[in-house]
Amino acid sequence: EIGLQGIQLSFNTTDNERGLADAATLRAMQQAASQTGIVISSLAIGELNRVPYKSEPITEEWVWQSVEAANELRAPVVLLAFFSKGDLRADEWGKAQVVERLKKVAPFAEKKGIILGIESYLSAEEQLAMIEAVGSKAVKVYYDFRNAADAGYDIYHEIALLGREHICEIHMKENGQRLGHGSLDWRRIAEALNKIGYSGWMQIEGSTKKGEPLVEEHRQNRHFLEGLFSFS
Repeated sequence: EIGLQGIQLSFNTTDNERGLADAATLRAMQQAASQTGIVISSLAIGELNRVPYKSEPITEEWVWQSVEAANELRAPVVLLAFFSKGDLRADEWGKAQVVERLKKVAPFAEKKGIILGIESYLSAEEQLAMIEAVGSKAVKVYYDFRNAADAGYDIYHEIALLGREHICEIHMKENGQRLGHGSLDWRRIAEALNKIGYSGWMQIEGSTKKGEPLVEEHRQNRHFLEGLFSFS
């Protein structure tokens, strides 16, 4: 109904921690994609905000399983979330733990052709340092302009610094408002993305006004992005 080209799936939820690791759920998603023609563009493990990857043993299993699920679904990216309880700001111990865990799973992700995308409130410089410490092409940044701006970073500097090489996928988000109705300068963002040659998926997230029809809100978001970018 919205006219999307693809969709990001949550690997697990508070209702079902196995999520797409469950064979029946995985098959259902594959069938839905086949029937609708909508590509499963990436996976996300939002539960890492509640159950931190830096400290909880079960999360290592989730990430390994997400790589297997992404491979089955032909989704090249898995978003690893680091907010709320999983926040890594001013947490050197936490960052070191994440690096060590990623070092273990990254070779497996490389073998499967899957990218693990770090989405966090860390600066671009901090995220690049973590990527360098892991030492794998399977670990990149999942960039969210709204999060970065809210954290006080210069998003245009960060886009240029990270470049196409280190950004695996992006969120297009204005919390509680449609795209173009918040404080972000999306035309300037589009110019910055075009300058680095970004050509990956854009995921619309959190860009609806409370009480408004969901489908129509996202249709407007899609039209807005189509006015900024050329999609094939």
